Amino acid sequence: MSLSRTTRVIACLATVTALTSLTACGGGGDDAAGKPDGPVTLTFWGWAKGTKDVVDAFNASHTGIKVKFEEIPSGTAGGYAKISNAVKAGNAPDLVSIEYPSLPEFVSSGALQDIGDAFTEADRAKFLPQAIDLTTLGGKNWAVPFDAAPQAFFYRKDLFEKYKVTVPTTWDEFRTAAEQVRKADAKARIATFFPDDPTTFEAMAWQAGAQWFKAGEDSWKIDTADAATTRVTAYWQGLLDDGLVHKNASFSPEWTGSLKNGTTLGYLGASWGAGVLKGTLPEQSGKWAVAPVPSWDGKPASGMLGGSTFAVTKDSRNKAAAVEFAKWMTTTEEGVKARIASGTSSAFPAATALRPTAKKAFDASFYGGQDIYALFETAGASIGKNWSWGPTTGTTNTTIKDRFGAVTAGGPTLADAVKAGHDATVAELTRRGLKVEG
Repeated sequence: MSLSRTTRVIACLATVTALTSLTACGGGGDDAAGKPDGPVTLTFWGWAKGTKDVVDAFNASHTGIKVKFEEIPSGTAGGYAKISNAVKAGNAPDLVSIEYPSLPEFVSSGALQDIGDAFTEADRAKFLPQAIDLTTLGGKNWAVPFDAAPQAFFYRKDLFEKYKVTVPTTWDEFRTAAEQVRKADAKARIATFFPDDPTTFEAMAWQAGAQWFKAGEDSWKIDTADAATTRVTAYWQGLLDDGLVHKNASFSPEWTGSLKNGTTLGYLGASWGAGVLKGTLPEQSGKWAVAPVPSWDGKPASGMLGGSTFAVTKDSRNKAAAVEFAKWMTTTEEGVKARIASGTSSAFPAATALRPTAKKAFDASFYGGQDIYALFETAGASIGKNWSWGPTTGTTNTTIKDRFGAVTAGGPTLADAVKAGHDATVAELTRRGLKVEG
């Protein structure tokens, strides 16, 4: 079953019955498909770097719509819980930031409204097809994609040269390079396994061709033990067992410290990581470079690590205005420039025509002037098209995260952690009254 067919039945599979109508899942809101008729004040919650700059730029250039922005914690750090609680209480903002992995869960819980009448086919044609696939659930449009997040490998070019390590293009070469790094400096490692971030692991599985969630006509098929996932799990277990990678929480003081003192030479991240490193390590400007993430056969292949969208909550009465603002943020040169001008954002727009604008706005001197956007362009085109997210991402990832912590402390294996995530997902779907295969 293709992703497009999968998404036609995804939205309501997470309700208490297997196939409820999408009309019931979607919220209310206005019915106007065009621009708002009069002055409108929108409320907007988000957390991405540069968002306040974007809102300020919009408000300075628009009179018919004004946006009140509230910065909230990132999704998994409390932002999603805050949004969910506000929806339940009936006081949610008009527009919210939601990452691709969490969108199906918000849709299936009835927290959002279909924006298809305001986000037209012509609008959707401006975006990377994979991003549109991930926001088109149950045959309806639930969010405006902001960025694509193809994988990339950021590395200390100066230290790779010092230790005579060749930048790896395959995962076999990555392991060889990891051995060379540790041999050159017993305290140094080529990269870090993040026990607190299952999405990085899932991007690796996605890149390898895995498909964890697949929706049928009246059931879900869950498969986290396919050949691709098994390969990735065994590979990273080997790196951990042999002490070839660090084990620190993502963006923790320990991880940042290891980057600053040169004992971590690389970061397996995504396109947005370019801005993160630049903002975190300004003193290392010119020492970093970006390479394609290694693949199993050396050919371009990528999963998506994060990436965000803008969605309209179910009770918003300002859908047309909210979508208008979301489209301004995602499809106009002014919107992209305002975000990247903050200096810490390296947005790789899902709207393909804006890539040159983003490239021009981002100061790449931190990467020695490298054309990192050309690299992201190739990576974005190679994002696998068979992956889709299920409606219980929170349950899946919380369980895996808990077990990953035990793995890195010398407990169960990564395979045990993924199996626990599978079992917890099946249990949750079953609790919701759904049929489950696998």
